[in-house]
Amino acid sequence: MPPLRSTGADRDAEGPEYAGDYRLQACLGSGGMGVVHLAASASGLRLAVKVVHARYAEDPEFRARFRQEVAAARRVSGAFTAPVVDADPDAVRPWMATLYVPGPTLADQVKRNGPLSPAELRRLTAGLAEALRDIHRAGVVHRDLKPSNVLLTDTGPKVIDFGISRPVDSDLHTETGKLIGSPPFMAPEQFQRPREVGPAADVFALGSVLVHAATGHGPFDSDSPYIVAYQVVHDEPDLTGVPEELAPLVARCLSKDPAGRPTPAEIMSGLLPPSYEAEAFIPAQRRRPTLPESKPGASPAWDADTRVRATTVAPPRRRRPRIRPRLTAALAAVLALTGAGLYGALSTPADGRPETPTRPDEVATAFAGWRTSLQERGPTAAPACAHGGGALYCVARGVGIARLDPVTGKVLWSRTTPIDSETPTAPALLADGLVGAAAPTGPLRAYAVGGGAPGWSAGETEGAPELYRAAGSAVLLSDGRGGLRALDSVSGKELWRHGLTGFAVPQLGAYDAPSGLLSVAEPSADGSTTRVGTVRPRTGEVVWQRNLEGELAPLGRTGDGSLVLADHYQDPLIDGLVLVGPDGSADSVRRLSLPHRIDVRGVAVRGSVVHILDANGHLTAFDTAAAKGRVVWELETGAGNVSVPVLGGDDRLYFSVQDGRLLAVNTQRGALIGQTRPRLRNGRLGYAPMVPEPLVAGDRVFGTAPDGSVFAVDAREPESW
Repeated sequence: MPPLRSTGADRDAEGPEYAGDYRLQACLGSGGMGVVHLAASASGLRLAVKVVHARYAEDPEFRARFRQEVAAARRVSGAFTAPVVDADPDAVRPWMATLYVPGPTLADQVKRNGPLSPAELRRLTAGLAEALRDIHRAGVVHRDLKPSNVLLTDTGPKVIDFGISRPVDSDLHTETGKLIGSPPFMAPEQFQRPREVGPAADVFALGSVLVHAATGHGPFDSDSPYIVAYQVVHDEPDLTGVPEELAPLVARCLSKDPAGRPTPAEIMSGLLPPSYEAEAFIPAQRRRPTLPESKPGASPAWDADTRVRATTVAPPRRRRPRIRPRLTAALAAVLALTGAGLYGALSTPADGRPETPTRPDEVATAFAGWRTSLQERGPTAAPACAHGGGALYCVARGVGIARLDPVTGKVLWSRTTPIDSETPTAPALLADGLVGAAAPTGPLRAYAVGGGAPGWSAGETEGAPELYRAAGSAVLLSDGRGGLRALDSVSGKELWRHGLTGFAVPQLGAYDAPSGLLSVAEPSADGSTTRVGTVRPRTGEVVWQRNLEGELAPLGRTGDGSLVLADHYQDPLIDGLVLVGPDGSADSVRRLSLPHRIDVRGVAVRGSVVHILDANGHLTAFDTAAAKGRVVWELETGAGNVSVPVLGGDDRLYFSVQDGRLLAVNTQRGALIGQTRPRLRNGRLGYAPMVPEPLVAGDRVFGTAPDGSVFAVDAREPESW
């Protein structure tokens, strides 16, 4: 999430990167109502600060829910919850600070390490039962107990997130016409009689949580929330895999009749005898080999994140047949919203002899991965990379441009320069045999890909830095004042220099390789209209242009060649998409409304589906083929300050996070299927305005991290990251 903007000079105003007096240091996760940040009090006490999403801050209903959450959390603060330290539900961006509780969520623990052992499951059952006992004694019903709301700590489980909880005596049991909760962990009465929901609903949720902890899936399992709701109300739970000694107790918790469920105190009594083990919970860690790292000019190491797989094979569990929705996801060109910055490298050969990298298609065995550090001293920033011709090219702060072998991570050559930017921009793949990079105040330079020998350069005598865009066999440079020129990618020779007919100061959009056209756009001064068009890069010819209503920005192209534009409601918020056919005709223009305003960070388009990632890690798959458009799925990834998303094969989508994590999403199911660990320099996280996007090349994905490293993982097995 971007830093909170100042609302005044008062000490209680929310200044940049602050919530009240608390400086937001790192993003811990994101939920439906807000983003949770790590912070510290004046005395050094570590806090988790939840800040309501900007789009909800002005919604009276959500403010009321947040006040209720603060009140409920304060009411039940104790041994099994995170105590509330401070809160301001009436701030411009309402926030609440609780004591930071280190430890994974139950959802993360099961995802990364598999189901809990019987002993761990008994400890979890006892701890959660005791937590619910105390919550209910305080007169509160949680109503959203689920694995992601359970923290596993060395002092036992902690229940968090009281965003939809209610006091038992509250009149606000539900909002009219709305379903409140998470269907796989909701009780039948929450679907049938939401105004009659009481403490027994939390016990039903506890039963579902225990099945998930024991088996890795819930007692009612489907990709469709509507089918899950039907199963919860009508079907018997699937307890396959639950330990025999706990199955009867779990079955009672999942009774359809609230009166037939045990109370938390009865659950605790039901665990005795035998006495459950009261030792602290210690999350299981995946084993990692201790291996060296690759450094510039050194032999590479395997990725420190490479997992050693266990050889024990668990017996198969009976699973309910999964019913998957039909999703439109045709394969097409991958287009992404990217910046057009200027960062580069001076020519300082590291060694005089080029090296030939191992090509990806020469390796038939499983890809083990690697990590290479490009910067070890001074302030760091995540490198930005480009892939092409069987090689990887990266620009790093203080290093310049370097070529890496994508199979081993070995640095083949580098050209150093003191780049001091928090957001290096990826080098441009200019043409066969050349790669280019540019510094903010210097020229665009081309380098031979074989050994890094300097080629042509441009812009050395220009008065202001130029924004550049590689477009096939040409490179377009814009001075930001309306002046454009094009260079031949191979020779650097100027092809043309002039403004574009019909445009005063055009903004360069994405280049579409199939059509050979570059999109341009120029909003009017008042933002009421936008002139949109396409240009032939080698000639500067405007193929078509059209004035459209609203402030629009090009995002990419669909599989049929239609141009996709964002309809700005309030920059960077968008509330719709505009599609223009390949010929730009008036009858090819379509406007589609999004389900809600999105603080867009970037998009990736596959076929007719536009995958929109917002700044808080919320991902929306929107199918533009339908007459009015439709949401295929939405996913809350819990990531903050993210990169532009990129698409890979096998229905995969990837994006990076500011803390160095790389996340993988299945675009058919809208499910998070893997993520790497954070990679921070000395455990510190600064604020980066932009996060470099990952790269996909065949069976591997390349990511970068703020510790100055570049790493590669196997795209075929994100679950093992």
